[in-house]
Amino acid sequence: MRRPARTSYTMYALEATEYAQQMGQFDAFHLAAYKAYWEDLSDLGNLDVIREIALKCGLDWPELSQRLESGFYRETVMAQYQQALDLGIRGIPSFIVGNQLFTGAQPYEVFHMALAKARESMAESD
Repeated sequence: MRRPARTSYTMYALEATEYAQQMGQFDAFHLAAYKAYWEDLSDLGNLDVIREIALKCGLDWPELSQRLESGFYRETVMAQYQQALDLGIRGIPSFIVGNQLFTGAQPYEVFHMALAKARESMAESD
């Protein structure tokens, strides 16, 4: 995995992800966008890149394009962003396990311990 030279403005990608989810193609779109950004170093802020990913996933580009241009999903994406901020999320990737927040890449052992602690806490509350 290589880091792109610049960080993309990802609003279109986030909005397209909402569309893909509604069309039952979330996983395919998410994985294709991830590959485009991290492996191909593509600019996810570029509508041509989003179009290419959408078409690879079998999404209706004319409909998606119209929704992106109109900001159809903007309120939804911004509400999700605010929810993340309210939870204390300030970076990606972020994970919430039980009531513990992890930001950034973490070793497997950290997740294993957090899951064990969350299970223990759940068992105590039963």
